[in-house]
Amino acid sequence: MWEEAADIEMKTLDLDSEWKLGTVVPFLGKCRPFVGYCCQRCTPKSWEFFFHKNMISLGFCNVIKISEGNTRFRGWLVRRLCCFFTVCDWKICADTPSDLQKRIFHSKRVQDIVCQKVPQSKGDAPETSMPVPQWMQRIHSILCQIQSSVSPLLLRLSHWVLLKLLNQMFLGVIIHNGQLEMVRRAAEVPDVPVVFLSTHKSQLDRLLLQLLLISQGLGTPRVTCEYKTYPSKCRTLLALLGGVFLPQGVEQARDSEQGVLSRAVLASYVEEVLRSRQPLLIFLEEAFAGAPQVSASSREWLSLVFSAFHSGTVPDIMIVPIGISYDVAPDSGYRGKVSSTQTLSLWTSLWTICRAACRGLGCVRVDFAQPFSLQEYVANSLFRQSSSGKCLEELLLPEILGKRCSILDCEKLEQWSPGSKGIIALNTEQEILVYNLGLHTLSAGVSCSAIMAVQIMSALFLHKHKEGVFLSQLMQDFVWLTEEILLRSYDVGFSGQVRDVVLHALFLLRHCISLYHLSLGDVLVVPKKTDEAMTELSQHSTALLPVFIQEAVGVCAASALLVELLPYLGSPEQLRDVVLVQEELHNKTVLLVQLLPRDFLLCQPCQSLYNYCQVAVDKLIQCGLLVAEEMPSDVLVCDTAQKRFTKRLLWKATDDFADSDSDYSDETGNCCFKISQVENCSNFFVFLCCLLSPLLKTLERATVFLWEMESPQSESQYVEKLHCFLARKAKEDSSFECVCRTLTTISVRIYKELGVLREAVGQGEPILHLSETFRAKENQEKLEKFIQQFIYS
Repeated sequence: MWEEAADIEMKTLDLDSEWKLGTVVPFLGKCRPFVGYCCQRCTPKSWEFFFHKNMISLGFCNVIKISEGNTRFRGWLVRRLCCFFTVCDWKICADTPSDLQKRIFHSKRVQDIVCQKVPQSKGDAPETSMPVPQWMQRIHSILCQIQSSVSPLLLRLSHWVLLKLLNQMFLGVIIHNGQLEMVRRAAEVPDVPVVFLSTHKSQLDRLLLQLLLISQGLGTPRVTCEYKTYPSKCRTLLALLGGVFLPQGVEQARDSEQGVLSRAVLASYVEEVLRSRQPLLIFLEEAFAGAPQVSASSREWLSLVFSAFHSGTVPDIMIVPIGISYDVAPDSGYRGKVSSTQTLSLWTSLWTICRAACRGLGCVRVDFAQPFSLQEYVANSLFRQSSSGKCLEELLLPEILGKRCSILDCEKLEQWSPGSKGIIALNTEQEILVYNLGLHTLSAGVSCSAIMAVQIMSALFLHKHKEGVFLSQLMQDFVWLTEEILLRSYDVGFSGQVRDVVLHALFLLRHCISLYHLSLGDVLVVPKKTDEAMTELSQHSTALLPVFIQEAVGVCAASALLVELLPYLGSPEQLRDVVLVQEELHNKTVLLVQLLPRDFLLCQPCQSLYNYCQVAVDKLIQCGLLVAEEMPSDVLVCDTAQKRFTKRLLWKATDDFADSDSDYSDETGNCCFKISQVENCSNFFVFLCCLLSPLLKTLERATVFLWEMESPQSESQYVEKLHCFLARKAKEDSSFECVCRTLTTISVRIYKELGVLREAVGQGEPILHLSETFRAKENQEKLEKFIQQFIYS
């Protein structure tokens, strides 16, 4: 096609000078789904209480669009100073109790230490004789690391400046009025504090969400921050604006005196914040993450919140998941490249903000999922919770090494940081509950996050039109993919005429594409092949993976079955006639789902992996990728003869009560399907395979890297070397979507759970070394072959 286009006169278009767009408003007349419903299985009462059908029709508002109507005054001067007057009218309740230090000293946790009820490390002298002023001084020094008294004047000044910057950087910050009404209802429940649990897309999220909550009258939240991410000057400024940090002492050994006191003071502080009904904002992910993953620090904060509820400090806590979506995040250049522990200097942050203000970054969409009661969630989870299951090594390793078939009817036990390293000492059931709570809210936050036009466009360029596409065809594909997203109950963060939305997205991606005006009247859009362009496109396109994750898992499993049959066929063209048995497809899907982490799959803890795989196969049938194939059978379709319950039914019925007995007859697994040969379905099949390929390719290359592994080394050192190895490989074949630090971390995590890498205790962090099993090159090749089968090529 491009050879023919070469003979046509082509003229390069300059997006910066020719296409300037205003605010883009709503989309195509399609019905928007109301996103963010809480889990009906875990929190049925909250699902009914905080939602009303009238909320759907309340529409959207732009938070940063401040006018004369937002103030109590009118006039010429007010119209020019409306932002200043509006910020001055906001209610800021940030008073720190004057006796906070005394309350913490008299709390049970701290008094246990003062009275020597907490065991001290060997060799420590008893300190019962220490006077109270010295204890107060030590508590004061720890409190200074955790928080500072919020300055209302500084907070108003910073929000006035932030409003000016946001209006310069973005066309709008959009929220749904119906979602706000739900949160207001939750905040009005007497004697119950609110904890916001948010996804994390940018370092700007903290200031942005705080401004949004204050401007909508939802209180002045305390915002959790990473201590290591910010230099001391930034920490001081953030503390004055309401930031709270994990003190350095909490990382010390559990039996160390300073560590015990720091943890007790932190836990007591969180209890006091919740008792005073001050909102708390916790980020579930690390900054610059390239894939959904519950961070270690968020689990620590969640354990503190759960401990405050479990100790009876507050009768209940309202949990509100939040999803944030940017057309282009201000610091998107760091996403997937910078480690969460890497410190960002003040000058780097200022330069990022200035560059973003000059560039123009489109829109921001903030979505609140339906609030739910922690008390109700805990009660239902403890009733349903089970610690039975097997680790990934027991489930999958025998299948990889060819010793026996994988265990398909058993749940995988997720691994997390051991309780001995946590801030709060929890038993096994409580640790599982806190982990599941984080997974549940992350899934809710991601599912309510809107998909932006730039993300859809990036996915089309990266996974469907790498060599280029005409603008007319691109607009058709954009409409098709948008409809697929809306059909899966995800919302989109744009609206308006198709051409305007597409040109708006192209304008924001102008550094990643080249445009050529053809004499025929169409425009040729070609993505650039540079590493910067491909990396940016891959970062934006990852937002679509949660939407299609189950279908992507299903098509990769189907592709693996086809690859197994390819050696027995005369030519690849015969694959179109291959019939897939449902049971075999389901079993292959289970293998892939067992390999990948639950938070990456966004599989809620109340859903079994077996059911997750069944839904994945069902979705392939619903969207037309699998076509039912009639097979001869001795049993009539309408056979009503009585049948015995099978073992499969007895095991399965505990998870899915909606299925009938007939769904699990002996013939169920014998249903057969063919891959649809319709052109749109074939293209969609390849598109879904490509969505999951970055992680699978990263896993494959991590296996190759095992051959280069030297002597035992620290985990951070190993991750850094693997990341450099992936960057080197990406330059060879332009697969820059694999050069993501989060995917690197997930790969190491999977290999630790699989038993490929073993951990040993080291100074400060674990030491990784290759297990005995995988020192043999033969077993490494088996692992590589197992992963390769799921990669579409």
